Amino acid sequence: MTIGEGVMLSVIVACEVGFWALLLSGLAARYLLKAKRLSAVLLICVPLVDVVLLAASVADLRRGGQATVAHGLAAIYVGVSVAFGRQMVRWADQRFAHWFAGGPAPALPPKYGREHAAYERRQWLRHLSAYAVAVPVMGLFTLLVGDLGRVAPLWGPTGVWGIVVVIDFLISFSYTVAPRKAKS
Repeated sequence: MTIGEGVMLSVIVACEVGFWALLLSGLAARYLLKAKRLSAVLLICVPLVDVVLLAASVADLRRGGQATVAHGLAAIYVGVSVAFGRQMVRWADQRFAHWFAGGPAPALPPKYGREHAAYERRQWLRHLSAYAVAVPVMGLFTLLVGDLGRVAPLWGPTGVWGIVVVIDFLISFSYTVAPRKAKS
């Protein structure tokens, strides 16, 4: 029995909700309850959401499920999670510490000059890393199915995403050539 595209999309949404629920629960345990062990357990579970999503995708494909755009989105989700996950966790942790534990105000990314250009380049490299993780995951899905005709839909998002990566490169690196200047 396969799970179908609608259910696969629901699994992706559930994993996203699970990511934020585990992250916020872990931070609440750390800062509000002062339960360091519980916090550690919850925060360690955050990356397991990716494992659940991969397992659901692989299980569906191994059972003969039609590879769909949803499977491609699952691979993209994993790529984005790997590339941006630590940054998202750090972002949430800084804000939670500030709001609920008297921590310092979170540092904002630089807005001008060479520092801003360097930040934008790092963000683009993260974007490229997400793509570089997602494409091999799609390749794994393709190998699991073993029929190129059946997996064509899962590769659909990569074309548009590839264009977005190139546009992101052009914008990000334009700040290296012409750094943003502070308004007088």
